[in-house]
Amino acid sequence: MVKKKFDYIIVGGGINSLISAALLSKKNKSVILFESNNKLGGMASTTEFYNGFRCNLVYDYIKWIDDRVIKQLNIDKSSLKFIENDFYRISLNSKDGKHLFFSRDINQTVKSINSISKSDSEKWIAFNKYISKITSFLKPLYKITPPNIKNIGLSDAISMKEMVKPMWSHGTRGFVDILRTLPMMMPELLDEWFDSELLRGTISASGVKHLNQGPYSAATVLNFLHQNLYSDSKILDSKFIFGGTSNFSKILENKAIENGTLIKLNSKVISIDCNDNIGEGVTLENGEKFFGKNIISGLDQHNTCVKLLSIDNMNPKIKTQLDNIKYRGSTARIHFALKELPNINGIKEDQLNTVFSITPSINYLEKSFDEVKYGSFSKSPFIEFCIPTLINPEFAPNGKHVLSASVQYIPYKLKDKEWNDRLKGDVVNNVKNILSKHILNFSDIIIDSSIYIPLDFENSLNITEGSFSHGDMTLDQFLFMRPTISSSQYKTHIQNLFICGPSTHPGGGLHGSNAVNMVNQIIK
Repeated sequence: MVKKKFDYIIVGGGINSLISAALLSKKNKSVILFESNNKLGGMASTTEFYNGFRCNLVYDYIKWIDDRVIKQLNIDKSSLKFIENDFYRISLNSKDGKHLFFSRDINQTVKSINSISKSDSEKWIAFNKYISKITSFLKPLYKITPPNIKNIGLSDAISMKEMVKPMWSHGTRGFVDILRTLPMMMPELLDEWFDSELLRGTISASGVKHLNQGPYSAATVLNFLHQNLYSDSKILDSKFIFGGTSNFSKILENKAIENGTLIKLNSKVISIDCNDNIGEGVTLENGEKFFGKNIISGLDQHNTCVKLLSIDNMNPKIKTQLDNIKYRGSTARIHFALKELPNINGIKEDQLNTVFSITPSINYLEKSFDEVKYGSFSKSPFIEFCIPTLINPEFAPNGKHVLSASVQYIPYKLKDKEWNDRLKGDVVNNVKNILSKHILNFSDIIIDSSIYIPLDFENSLNITEGSFSHGDMTLDQFLFMRPTISSSQYKTHIQNLFICGPSTHPGGGLHGSNAVNMVNQIIK
C-alpha cells in the first residue's frame, strides 16, 4: 500500500521538478512526484514521431547547466556527456553562399566573419569581451532569491549588495554599461558594433528566441544575455547531449529515486487542496488523495494557481497579477524523417553535426514578427535546425536521418480562424520550401514529417499557450517581477505551496537554477 502523507508533494516531472525532488530527498525528506504523462522530462523528453524515428521534443541542445546541480547531486561527467563540435553554429546565407561559421576557436570565427565584413571581424573579439562583462553581473544574480521589493528587510538588503557587487568590479563604466544595455532592443546594441546584415540577423535571433517579439522590441537584449550567459568567447554556443536531452532528465530521475523519491507516472493532479490558505495535499484524476506538509509545482502559474487551485483560494489582487502574465508561445517544432543525410549547399559532410540558422537580417526577423502581430503565422520564419542523428544515430533506422527544426513565429492563436491539420500542413510546406533553398533535393529525401505548434505543446505538456519559458523572458517579467511580484521568491499566496519551474527566476531553459534557488529558499 502506497504511503499517503509526505514531507513534499511535487507536481510535474520536468527538469526543475526532478532536481527539486532529488535535492530534497537527499536531505532525508519524504518526497513523492506526480507526472501526468507516461514519461518524465517534459521539455527535455524525446519522442517517436514516425515509425523508428525519434526526436528531441523541444530542446535539441542545452546552453548551460547550473554547476550547483552537478555538484550537489554528484552527477558523474561520464554519465552526462556533452558533444562540443568545432563549429557550434552555422548561419546560412542564400545570397552568395558565404555562410557564417561560429567556431570554438574564436580566431576561426573572426576569419569567417572577415569573408563578409572586414570591419565586423575586427570587432568580434571585443564584442565577446563586452558581452562577457555584462553577463558577469547576471551570473551571481541567477543564483539568488530575488529581493522582496514590497518589504525589504536586512537579508534582502544584503542580497541586493551581492547583486551590485559584480557591476562595481568593472568600475563606474561597467555600472553604466549594464544599466544602459539591459533595456535595449537588439538593433540598438548592434548598431554600436556591426554592419553585416547576416551577422546582425544571426545575433538578433538569439535576442528573440522563444519570444513573441521582434528584434525592435524593447529589452530584447535582456533575452539575448539570458541565452548567452555562460558563452564567454562563444556567443550563440550550443552543446549537444549524448543520448539526447532526455538523457539529462533520466540522470536526474535516477538521482531522485536513488535518494528516495517516489515517482508516479500517468498520475494527473486535478486539484491542489487547501484549507484556510494552507495547502493540505493533492487530488488525482482517479480520485486518490495524497497529503503533504509542503507542495511544490513545476507547472506554470496559470496551471498551478488558476487551474489547480479553487478561485476561493485567490483574492482579486493575486488574480489580476496572474492574469497579467504574458505567455504568448510562438515557436513550433517540425521533425522530418529522411531517407538519407541531407546535402546542404556550401557545407561539408563533416560540418553537418551542428546547429544551423536561417536569419538573414534584422529586418527579416522583424517582418516575420509583423505577421504574428496581425494574427497569422510567418511565411518567412526564423528557422533553427539540426540533424540529431549525427549525434545520436539511434534516433533513426540505420542509414536514415532526422532533421529537427524550431520555427518562429508560429502563434498560439490565429485571427478569425482555428488551427487545423490543413493550416499545420501549410506551415510544414512553407518550411520545407525554405529549407529546399539550402538543401539539395530536400523534398525527395523526406519520408514523413511531424509538426508541434504551441497549441499542441499546451495540450501535451501542459504548457500555457505553448510558452517554453512559462512566460515571456521580458524586463517586466524578470527578477522580482517573475512570475509576479507576490510570488517572486518561489512562494505563492498559499502558505506552503511553492513553485520551481521556468516561470520563476531566473527564467527558461534546462539549466536548473530555478530548482536550486527554490530548494535553498524552502529549507532556510
